[in-house]
Amino acid sequence: MSPLNERRLKNFMKNRRAKYSLFIFFSIFLISIFSEFIANDKPLVIYFNDKLYFPIFKNYSEREFGGEFETEAEYKSIEVECLILSGGMLDGCIENAEEIMNEIDVSNWIIWPIINSSFNTVNYDVKVAPSPPDKNHLLGTDDQTRDVFARVLYGFRISVFFAFLVSFFSTIIGISAGAVQGFFGGWTDLIFQRFIEIWTSLPYLYVIIILAAVFPMNFWLLTFIVILFSWTALVGVVRAEFLRVRNFEYILAAKALGVSNFKIIIRHIIPNAMVASITLLPFFITGSISTLATLDFLGFGLPANYPSLGELALQAKNQLNAPWLGISAFLTFTVMLSLQVFIFEGIRDAFDPRKVFI
Repeated sequence: MSPLNERRLKNFMKNRRAKYSLFIFFSIFLISIFSEFIANDKPLVIYFNDKLYFPIFKNYSEREFGGEFETEAEYKSIEVECLILSGGMLDGCIENAEEIMNEIDVSNWIIWPIINSSFNTVNYDVKVAPSPPDKNHLLGTDDQTRDVFARVLYGFRISVFFAFLVSFFSTIIGISAGAVQGFFGGWTDLIFQRFIEIWTSLPYLYVIIILAAVFPMNFWLLTFIVILFSWTALVGVVRAEFLRVRNFEYILAAKALGVSNFKIIIRHIIPNAMVASITLLPFFITGSISTLATLDFLGFGLPANYPSLGELALQAKNQLNAPWLGISAFLTFTVMLSLQVFIFEGIRDAFDPRKVFI
């Protein structure tokens, strides 16, 4: 690691708010990555008749556990659970599942996730929808009796992945466009500016509505569309930095020595433009999350089968008698966005040579 990057890392680690925010956010994100192992309606492991099964990785038919159907086993039903624990006692489990479950000698066993509901699992045993928090549903259920905690966990992961993908590719495109404009200037800058003015004047919400009517919307298509309309946010600050720096003496000296334009841009100018870019990065990422939530809230975002924080907020608006929906959505957005702002503020200050932490 170079001395400059080492100094930046030390400055970041001395910023306690940024350091602790990074630790908390990374811990939550790491947990959400393994959502399938934490909240799922399929067991993690099944030991049935001296053989191990892993339903979380592979689909098994009910017949494999002594049942009658070739379709995937409904592990949460008491009949299937009875079949597994009894070693495949079909007739008894169909007629008297509860009695057999009470008398069973457990030589077979099932290991469930901590939350035995996935984001799309409908609980038919719940009598009221939405239902308040209880021992089976820590944050209650929504209007379709789906577990809110599971939907928040999966929705957090999708929101963060969406924001990182949009920010990463939009930053690369925006910095590249701003660099070309500012470094070459002249007609290149003029033509690019006119194009950006036209492009930014397009109402991207209407574009998404039109595309959603033509194509079946999914995560990747929505990400691609948002990237198309997000990259222009960084062009202005990068272009201004390049216009300021391109006539400095060390740049002119590098040109006189025959250094290629690409090397001058990468080695000498982009590092100077990074501080301005990083300053906007927290707003970029939080804006991407807000964009996804807004589109989901309006019904033009991810499909209904996706776990969506925006859709949860919409349910909270429509179900004022279920405050746990609004509280869950609000706290999730608040924690997620606040932690990201604190982290990127620390990164911005670490890149700023005027900032020194004691």
